Amino acid sequence: MFTGIVAAIGRIDSVTPLGAGPEAGMRLTVDAGDLPLDDVAVGDSIAIEGACMTAVTLDRETRRFAVDVSQESLSLTVGLARPGAVNLEKALRANDRLGGHLVSGHIDGLGQVVRFEPVGESYRLDIVAPRAIGRYLAYKGSITVNGVSLTVNAVDDTAQDGCAFSINLIPHTIAATTLKHLAPGARVNLEIDQIARYVERILSAPKQD
Repeated sequence: MFTGIVAAIGRIDSVTPLGAGPEAGMRLTVDAGDLPLDDVAVGDSIAIEGACMTAVTLDRETRRFAVDVSQESLSLTVGLARPGAVNLEKALRANDRLGGHLVSGHIDGLGQVVRFEPVGESYRLDIVAPRAIGRYLAYKGSITVNGVSLTVNAVDDTAQDGCAFSINLIPHTIAATTLKHLAPGARVNLEIDQIARYVERILSAPKQD
C-alpha cells in the first residue's frame, strides 16, 4: 500500500527488453534521485508513476534499482516504457503518516489531459477519465494521478468520451512531482479511491434473502 505522497522524483535511465518476442516485458533501471534507499531491499515494493513495482536489483552506491515490468503492465500504464522523470514512493509502513489516501499502486485506467494552465498561484488540471471510472469520482473525493494523491474539485458526467474531472494543483505539488510536465493530450495513470471501490461493490452486489 501507498499514500500518494510522492517522496522523490527519480528517472528511468534505461529500458531493456527481457526477451526477443513481442510479449516480452522490460527491465527498467531507475535513478532513485533523493529517495532514501537505506531501508529498501530487493523484493520491496516501490510505486513508479503510481504503478506498484518490485525491486529486483538494488545498488545503494549508485542510488539505482531495477524493476521488471510485464508487457501487460506496460500496455495498461504510461510513463514506464521509455527513459524519463518519474514519481517515486516507497511502500507504506504501519507506523507511517497517511498524508494522502490509501493507494494500492494498481492502475485502474488511463485518463487524458484536456486542460493544464495556471490559475492564480496554482494550476488547474482537467482530465477525461474512462466512463467506467466515472462512477468512482466525487466532489472532494480522492484520485491518484501518476502516483499523486489529489482532490477532485469538480466532476462532469456529460463529457463525450468519458467522465471529466478537475483538480487544483498547489505550487508545492507542481514542484515536487512530474505533473509539471503535463500538457493537453498527455495520458496519465489513474487509480480510484479504495473506499469508493468498496462502496460501489457493496451497493451493486446482489442482496441476500
